[in-house]
Amino acid sequence: MRLGIFAKTFPGSDPLTVLQAARAAGYAAVQYNMACSGLAAMPDAMTWDQTAAVSQASAETGIAIAAVSGTYNMIHPDPGIRADGMRRLATLIDGAAALGTGMVTLCSGTRDPQDQWRHHPDNNTPEAWRDLLDEMAKACTLAEARGVRLGVEPEMANVVDSADRARALIDHLQSPALAIVLDPANLFEVTSLARQRDILARAVDLLAERIVMAHAKDRHPDGSFATAGQGVVDFPHFLARLRAAGFDGDLVTHGLTADAAPGVARFLARL
Repeated sequence: MRLGIFAKTFPGSDPLTVLQAARAAGYAAVQYNMACSGLAAMPDAMTWDQTAAVSQASAETGIAIAAVSGTYNMIHPDPGIRADGMRRLATLIDGAAALGTGMVTLCSGTRDPQDQWRHHPDNNTPEAWRDLLDEMAKACTLAEARGVRLGVEPEMANVVDSADRARALIDHLQSPALAIVLDPANLFEVTSLARQRDILARAVDLLAERIVMAHAKDRHPDGSFATAGQGVVDFPHFLARLRAAGFDGDLVTHGLTADAAPGVARFLARL
């Protein structure tokens, strides 16, 4: 496994500055965000110079671009907003190779019109699932044409809220572009250690052949998110299950400050 971090953990709007900071903190890869190039996270367009600056910074620092963030609300209740997000996603898919990566990460979305990471009760309706299938099918068509993988992350606040939902998405669309980003802290809120281990083991077993990236953030005992190593997530168990499943991708941490990044790198490296 290769240790990575969200690039936007570090301040800066120049890719070389950001990647140098990631290397200094002890990481070998980043999940990139175009905000680190001084653009919108989901830009309208990217020039050759802008994409080349990222790949050149990667080559100069030795920091791999594990993926680029392409998150927008894929089941937003306004079809016009969904269409704008798809247009911007196409820009990132088209530019992925020039950025030096083969994966764009997604947000499966929520019916909440204001916050793509906030749960809404309508996420569980057949209409929300239908909209996700339609939107994801369009994204897969774009990605397959470019040889790009789409990283879908089960997240309790979104329509793909579990490993079972992720499996259903994969089985329905049957697209080679669909891949899984698995974050243990997104699979439970408050539970016993035994139940947590069962949930994590089942998720890995159910999605094993599609898991291409793992995330590393944590949860406090009250269910709120925490920096990796500061909460209740059983990382030794999670990583052991990934190893047993043959996972050899990137383990990417996020939800932390730049000051905390070196300590988290040491914590995860020991595991």
